[in-house]
Amino acid sequence: MSAIEVILVDHLDRPTGRMEKLEVHEKGLLHRAVTVYVFNSQHQLLLQQRASDKYHCGGLWSNTCCGHPYPLESTQHAAERRLYEEMGMRLTLTPMFELSYNLPMSNGLTEHEYGHVYFAVSDDLPRLNPQEADNWCYASIEEVTRRVEQDPDAFTPWFLHTFARIPQQLKYFTRKM
Repeated sequence: MSAIEVILVDHLDRPTGRMEKLEVHEKGLLHRAVTVYVFNSQHQLLLQQRASDKYHCGGLWSNTCCGHPYPLESTQHAAERRLYEEMGMRLTLTPMFELSYNLPMSNGLTEHEYGHVYFAVSDDLPRLNPQEADNWCYASIEEVTRRVEQDPDAFTPWFLHTFARIPQQLKYFTRKM
């Protein structure tokens, strides 16, 4: 199996090259990423608990799914692909916003990403890929906020960073529905 490459980008998300995924995280280089938030019809967020044997952040709770586009793959396709690979769900995703972050991980890796964030609505239940996720739950924004305040170490750093923008974006998203 060949190494997975990701897309290196500048601060405006313009491609500057490609590199193997683990090396990018070891060097802390800015690269393109996708993040998906799925809500049910009651506006509850579908959280996943990352598989405990992941190379970083294993066992932590996070957004519905995330990942990286392959070179020459669109962010939309990458988000849809990762949602199916991790959660077994095929949904129509709506691009919501973009953001950049540079977050050191506890194991010496760095999440330095230019992220494309997508939303979807579904009452379907996920079919977890055990290599990607150990558990899932739907929770209200208020419940997630309480859990984050009580135990932020139970969540991935990128989730803590992006979740701050989710309540306002969800209001905008549900008005469009």
